[in-house]
Amino acid sequence: MEIGQGWEGSGLPGLFLAAFLAATILPFSSEALLAAMTFGDWSSLSLLLVASVGNTLGGLTNYGLGRWIPEEKAKRWFRMDPAKAERWGGFVRQRGAWAALLCWLPFVGDPIAIAMGLFRAPFAPTAVLMFIGKAARYAVVIALARGLWSG
Repeated sequence: MEIGQGWEGSGLPGLFLAAFLAATILPFSSEALLAAMTFGDWSSLSLLLVASVGNTLGGLTNYGLGRWIPEEKAKRWFRMDPAKAERWGGFVRQRGAWAALLCWLPFVGDPIAIAMGLFRAPFAPTAVLMFIGKAARYAVVIALARGLWSG
């Protein structure tokens, strides 16, 4: 179903791409698109799954960047002073994969995902917990949008 000329007009593939881009280090947001798409004929479950998978894969791209880039190079690229780098490392070491639940947060979610890769948080639990956190956020967006629509 096409409901407009913008991103929402491209349907679920557009939502997937928007959610993916929103989770990378690019400045992009997917919540408004998701909310707009709740007014279309898509089921809440399909919207939730597509947005959550796309956003998680984008977050795992950040994790992969952190894992792939040597620590010293990452510190230079992201202009991290040693004290700040140690705080991020301590955050990941203390919370482990559980920190991935916070990757949905604006402004700090991307750095958390990068730090989790950089400081070698285990991949499988990180991916699962990242998905749960992002899906919970999108579930709230859908519930609010559908609630406003139904009255």
